[in-house]
Amino acid sequence: MTDTGKVKTRFAPSPTGYLHIGGARTALFNWLFARHHGGTFVLRVEDTDQLRSTDESTRAILDAMTWLGLVWDEGPYFQAQRVEIHREMVKRLLREGKAYYCTCSPEELEEKRKTALAEGRKPKYDGTCRDRDLGPSDGAVVRFRCPEAGVTVVPDLVKGRITFNNEELDDLVIERADGYPTYNFAVVVDDALMGITHVIRGDDHVNNTPRQILLYEALGFDVPRFGHVPMILGPDRTRLSKRHGATSVMAYRDMGYLPEALVNYLVRLGWSHGDQEIFTLDELIAYFDLDAVGKSAAVFNPEKLLWLNQHYIKEYDTARLTEAVIPFWRDMGFEVPDESFARMVVQDLKSRAKTLVELAEAGRFYFSAEVEYQPEALKFLTPEVAGHLEALAEALTGFADYTKEGIETFLRRVAEERNIKLKAIAQPLRVALTGKTASPGLDEVMMTLGRERVVERIRKAVEFIAGNRT
Repeated sequence: MTDTGKVKTRFAPSPTGYLHIGGARTALFNWLFARHHGGTFVLRVEDTDQLRSTDESTRAILDAMTWLGLVWDEGPYFQAQRVEIHREMVKRLLREGKAYYCTCSPEELEEKRKTALAEGRKPKYDGTCRDRDLGPSDGAVVRFRCPEAGVTVVPDLVKGRITFNNEELDDLVIERADGYPTYNFAVVVDDALMGITHVIRGDDHVNNTPRQILLYEALGFDVPRFGHVPMILGPDRTRLSKRHGATSVMAYRDMGYLPEALVNYLVRLGWSHGDQEIFTLDELIAYFDLDAVGKSAAVFNPEKLLWLNQHYIKEYDTARLTEAVIPFWRDMGFEVPDESFARMVVQDLKSRAKTLVELAEAGRFYFSAEVEYQPEALKFLTPEVAGHLEALAEALTGFADYTKEGIETFLRRVAEERNIKLKAIAQPLRVALTGKTASPGLDEVMMTLGRERVVERIRKAVEFIAGNRT
């Protein structure tokens, strides 16, 4: 654990697409680290790529963060609104001789790259404009004057000490020809001015870190602590991508996953606390720190996520779960005006469902005006059971003890009176009420549907049998 005073972390997505699983885990680690240390979590949208950044992507990222419960303490800040600050910092480095204008064209740079590769050299910028003392001009970029000797050390909080030879680093562009800062420069200025103490991000940024440290030092800023977390791999141990399934956070919401399940799963992708698998949010905040983040890449396991989701659905407060599943029923075309009825449906089904989509689909028969009999269920609706069903409907209309316990006793009594086994009447009754051969307990279904609907469905099943007699 690192204690350097008031901790301040940030998540800084680029709004060029949806929030994907890897980005969500990075946001989660930053959020938990800040919460664990009693610090501050900042959200900053890095939208200086004007060609690719969109308002739609920004909204999608903010919606995903909100859905996951990763509430930010500051922001969202927008990097594009800070461009003048970045430009002033570029001018400062130019004045101090720590940066210079470069007029090498893209074509010239490509030729230099090809020549270097052909000669077995690293394809870094060769410093053509470094000492030409050029001024601003059309097409000119600004480059940082990187030290040509020495080493830059990254005391990484996850990977340990990493050393880079400065001679391997090139004079990176810090301001493009269009006047906008590059990523490596803008992120340093913004992190420094916002007081970010810990930069926690994916290890695909490791090679950016020495360049950024040199920029911090050139600008006279304190260097934050860095922690680079390993990437997430698909089951085939290649980098997680769409071919492995959904990678967008909101796609998991739409597939019926609960945010708590996704948060719990994501935090375990690369972090552990003993053998514990399931955590409350309070436990995550209490336990999380970077010293328990592994150095190896984590493998995304959809089955493990599904298992966790099933656990959370089963344990979820029924009222909250009902709020979460109602939109799925409405998307299926069902009106849900009576939330108390919907809560009873959810209570019947929550122990059986792995996703909210599955729960909503399983509850279809509760809301349907007409019961749809599954083909495999029709064998239970035979002329032989029609009389038993008719007797059930008749007896139910005058049955006083319409409770779960009373219903069970009632069914057994009717079976005895008609000299049949309970199972001979139970399965036809299940099909009459649900259209299925498997459902929650008959007592639960009958209580939730209510006496009136139960009697109506039994009589419709009798009519169906009569209409299909040969």
